[in-house]
Amino acid sequence: MVTTKLDLVKEYKTYYTAKTNPELVEFNEIPFLTIVGKGEPGGEEFNGKVEALYSLAYGVKNIYKKQGKDFAVPKLEGLWWVNSYKPALEVPREEWQWKLLIRLPDFVTLEAFEKTKEEVFKKKRLELIKEIKLEKIKEGRSVQIMHLGPYSIESETIEKMRDFMKKNDFTENGLHHEIYLSDPRKIAPDKMKTILRQPVKKR
Repeated sequence: MVTTKLDLVKEYKTYYTAKTNPELVEFNEIPFLTIVGKGEPGGEEFNGKVEALYSLAYGVKNIYKKQGKDFAVPKLEGLWWVNSYKPALEVPREEWQWKLLIRLPDFVTLEAFEKTKEEVFKKKRLELIKEIKLEKIKEGRSVQIMHLGPYSIESETIEKMRDFMKKNDFTENGLHHEIYLSDPRKIAPDKMKTILRQPVKKR
């Protein structure tokens, strides 16, 4: 069987690229593997759920590879929020809420997802596998920007997004979204690239 390999990052270039100045973009419904959690980025719960998410993503990939429909598992993404009236960066990191995402090809079915979830759990014995969902998310119109550098200075880049939104009469219409183009384990903090995206609507 001839296997074709889909590279989602190359196939959907507009989704995985951004400029260093804020811009308006729009995306339709997209399928993701998702898992929710709470706590510090890079903490025990966060890392455990990242591991579970990737274990299942590669399980789905392997099932489809056997059918001749291979795909490259893309970048980790995250939706972030806090249950507070304070800005997120003023809330202790252990109180941060998040939903981690890994995009999947449109051809992945719920049946294949459920079958893979069962098989990966039997193999890995990771209880967190049970928490993962196959979910379609439509953010629609959004403002985005490329953040260059460590996560610790993201507030400066977010402020540029907020200024753009204010000047163009937009308000938030969904959760703060980040796409992690760089692996912090393999690249210096000042070289890191992260797409920041915020769904918006007119005031």
